[in-house]
Amino acid sequence: MYNIEKIDNYRWQIPTSYKPGMKVPGLIYANDSLISLILKDKAPEQVANVAFLPGIVKYSLAMPDIHWGYGFSIGGVAATDPERNGVISPGGVGYDINCGIRLLRSDLTEGDLKPRLENLINALFNNIPCGLGSSGDIKVSDREEKEIFLKGAGWAVKKGYGVKDDLEHTEDKGCMEAADPSGVSERAYERGRKQSGTLGSGNHFLEVQVVDEIYDDKIATIFGLFKGQVTVMIHSGSRGLGYQVCDDYVKGMIRCLNKYNINVPDKQLACAPINSSEGKAYLGAMRCAANYAWANRQCLMYLARMVFERVFDKSWSSLGLDLVYDVAHNIAKMERHKVNGKEKILCVHRKGATRAFPPGHPDIPEGYRDAGQPVIIPGDMGSFSYVLAGLPGAMQETFGSACHGAGRCMSRSAAIRQCRGRQIDKELFQKSGIIVRAKGRSTLAEEMPEAYKDIEQVVGVVHEAGISKRVARMKPLGVIKG
Repeated sequence: MYNIEKIDNYRWQIPTSYKPGMKVPGLIYANDSLISLILKDKAPEQVANVAFLPGIVKYSLAMPDIHWGYGFSIGGVAATDPERNGVISPGGVGYDINCGIRLLRSDLTEGDLKPRLENLINALFNNIPCGLGSSGDIKVSDREEKEIFLKGAGWAVKKGYGVKDDLEHTEDKGCMEAADPSGVSERAYERGRKQSGTLGSGNHFLEVQVVDEIYDDKIATIFGLFKGQVTVMIHSGSRGLGYQVCDDYVKGMIRCLNKYNINVPDKQLACAPINSSEGKAYLGAMRCAANYAWANRQCLMYLARMVFERVFDKSWSSLGLDLVYDVAHNIAKMERHKVNGKEKILCVHRKGATRAFPPGHPDIPEGYRDAGQPVIIPGDMGSFSYVLAGLPGAMQETFGSACHGAGRCMSRSAAIRQCRGRQIDKELFQKSGIIVRAKGRSTLAEEMPEAYKDIEQVVGVVHEAGISKRVARMKPLGVIKG
């Protein structure tokens, strides 16, 4: 199937001979167990299809959390060269632009938290807006929304929803340059006005955790992590605004296929040359949505800090609720990478993949530069999450990328069918003592642990393949979901 070739224990190649028109091979990172799951899905077909994109270099890549997506697989990575008619594809970014993860550390231990855990989870659930179409108290005017598009998380800090150090520990300092609000439709503006500081639904969550394993003491200390420590993980994105930006441009770019004589096997890979008017317009609008997402997560972190203050009757700073790092998924960036020994500026699409830059890279916060970029990989709500650090192998092989989560192994509809008659929140509490609060039972059914791959195997692949290094593991104590 797919003429797939095993390169080693963690790499599988789809050769260009699989489909006439593939410009580069496909490369999937997986072990023997995971590849058997992956091949049951149609996602490897999407890996092969992405290899048709004009200007693609080296490989069409897929991380071990790969599963079926729109155009690109979730877990897909591809870099295109503007000097070789390289393209930008909205399907290579996704509908939830800059869906991402931020991790907060604390000075609290599990012992400090246990007596207040249920009150804390209930308070988080009651004070952080979540669920499909949810809106919050942080509403903005048209002028402020444009400022968010241009300044990202910096807007939220300026409004008092954080401190400058938060920006230092956010990818791109929470703001992509060259955002262009003129390319954002009125419908997208409208959807974004009421959703700053909202979690959303589906796989978005806020999770209270405890560090239960340290793999690298030195790097963990640099990141401010220790065994028994309480951490908080926030997963959200650009909400309805980002969805609308993607939807607007996906439809428009289908016309670009004929205009620029682009041949791809799937219209969901609609794209335009990076340097074309259409490509520049999408990139400008996408950056607006990305900046909105960073502002959104900054606001969510502020709301979480306020809840901790009330529950523990102490300031968030005295509780040590500092940001470890914020990483983006579902994004396209112009980055410097070496191709055949020559440094080039490439457009790197990461669709359900996260950046994993190695020690010494100038884009890593100065305090982390000796350790490598924090790579934050959540599990499902019933399993562990991980912090890793980027390694040189990522720059050599994956354009500085790693996986972003466990990855689905079951569709949402299949999960709902299998979950019929079950109460996932009660199961998680009875089995593991995890307190779960959610707006709807369908969310818990869609997100049940069995719907996801084994996070330990997924993380094991990127660790053993030399892309990122395991640093710490966290187990969930309480989760809120839409």
